[in-house]
Amino acid sequence: MNKHYSRILILSGAGISAESGLATFRSSNGLWNNHKVDDVATIEGFQRNPALVHDFYNELKTEIQKAKPNAAHLAITKLQQEYPAQIDVVTQNVDTLHEKAGNQNIWHIHGQVNQAVCLNCGHILETWGDVDTQTICPQCQVMGMMKPNIVFFGENLLYMDKVDDALRHCDLFISIGTSGVVYPAAGFVQTAKYYGAETIEFTLDQTANNYLFDRHVYGKAGETFPPFVEALLQDIKK
Repeated sequence: MNKHYSRILILSGAGISAESGLATFRSSNGLWNNHKVDDVATIEGFQRNPALVHDFYNELKTEIQKAKPNAAHLAITKLQQEYPAQIDVVTQNVDTLHEKAGNQNIWHIHGQVNQAVCLNCGHILETWGDVDTQTICPQCQVMGMMKPNIVFFGENLLYMDKVDDALRHCDLFISIGTSGVVYPAAGFVQTAKYYGAETIEFTLDQTANNYLFDRHVYGKAGETFPPFVEALLQDIKK
């Protein structure tokens, strides 16, 4: 490599969490944790049966709390601590494994499971406890208006102003465990490449946007990403 990067942007997807034992967002049969995506990940589903949706995410919280970050998450922390560049993490995952691993500068563009947003006043409640149709917003005191702070299908992604800025100014774009199917995140590599970034993907299989990456590293990220980080750190010592 022998190149010093000044700003690195890491995009993570379900693949990095799968290595920690968490189910990928949507399997080939269209189910997520044995639930129809339409029932638990759309506004219509939430309006139709908010109790079911709350139950689903309350259960997911329990599952996520038990999960531990893997070697790929920990390698990001090492890179952020030891490599002299601004390093941001954009994740499509709603779990908090990046936080557990000690990662910094994390943007959860699809929301996060341990938050609920009040549809009345916009207050964001952070809790690992259950949230349901009886939950009272601590800010406006209205009951039954809390929605899991998850970006449902058809809703706008979060933090996109920050992400757009990072895509324009990074000189290395790294994708870890993403399928290259879900837009607009699947198009991030194209933007980064357009503005001159080198692009690398770490993936188990060939992705839908494979042709947009300069390099492909195949295998489990927990096994392939830590050596890559070590190589980057060695480069700056040369």
